[in-house]
Amino acid sequence: MEQWQLQQLEELSQIPGVSGHEDLVRDYMLEKLTAHTSTIERDRLGSVFGVLLPEDSARDTGLKIMLAGHMDEVGFMVTRITENGMLKVQTIGGWWNQTLLGKRVTVYTRDNEAVPGTFGSVPTHLLTDEQRNKPIDFPQMFIDIGATSKDEVLAFGVRPGDQVIMDGSYVQMKNPKRLMAKAWDNRVGCALTLDVFSYFAERRDILPATLYGGATVQEEVGLRGAKTAAAMIKPDLALVVDCSPANDSSGDKEQFGQLGKGVLLRVHDRSMIPSQPMIAWAHELLEKHDITFQYFISPGGTDAGNVHMSGEGVPTLAICLPARYIHANSSIIDSDDYLAARQLLIAFIEEFSTARFEQLTFKK
Repeated sequence: MEQWQLQQLEELSQIPGVSGHEDLVRDYMLEKLTAHTSTIERDRLGSVFGVLLPEDSARDTGLKIMLAGHMDEVGFMVTRITENGMLKVQTIGGWWNQTLLGKRVTVYTRDNEAVPGTFGSVPTHLLTDEQRNKPIDFPQMFIDIGATSKDEVLAFGVRPGDQVIMDGSYVQMKNPKRLMAKAWDNRVGCALTLDVFSYFAERRDILPATLYGGATVQEEVGLRGAKTAAAMIKPDLALVVDCSPANDSSGDKEQFGQLGKGVLLRVHDRSMIPSQPMIAWAHELLEKHDITFQYFISPGGTDAGNVHMSGEGVPTLAICLPARYIHANSSIIDSDDYLAARQLLIAFIEEFSTARFEQLTFKK
């Protein structure tokens, strides 16, 4: 990978932005998109897309392609302040309780002022044998920001409704292809979208359709921004970029999601069964361009779930990377998988045509 790609991944991973609080991520996306286009489309929930028009009228199909990551990350929201200055929170997105105790967090006030803290945990010395062997339920957990009282918390500017982010710095690991950070789900999708958008911004002469590249909001709480963004764009082809949970850390090569083994061809999840013509086209491109890939089946979902059902139906595919330990404070991706996903996305967009669109859609 080139240094600018690594830098973009690092920058995106470190921006705070749980569902409903994507403002700073959106600002970053806008800065990058407006470097390549003056045409920006936004829906009323906050999703944002740059628009590229084909330069060669002979190649222009008059169709629209939607290329989308999602801005939001999983996190927490302050719900209550106790009299002794602790914070009670609720989850935003899916979490496993065992990933939380003792982890550092940052609370962001309404003015985006950062307030450091940690999930409290009881020292082992103070636990009975029974307590030591029993997991703590989430409602018992709290966040300590170093305040001595409720009034002091309020003086810090912290209020119910504020977002809380897990701390997870960006690290290029000893194996330099492995990148660790918080929020790969789904800042890696944002990075890939910006990467591919910039690629075609410099090659509009080969662009066969109007390209809408950007990111949605509130994916982690029900694919909400995907619904409104698709209604705004009315795409003829949608490529949803996300990461999926790798299950390879045990060494079992039979498990879905192996780091470094290529882009994921997501053939089934609970939000979408891709159409067979889309899967067939994916196979064609993967073979033609010799792109490393792996099949993936997931119990989860992506924005593709709402996009493919918008309007009269949209040919849609989720293009995903495997990522270890997502929905925790540190997850790991492999740069080879990123590059494979990039190559596949470019191929899908460049080789789209009116004839292909007709093959992908069921005749009325």
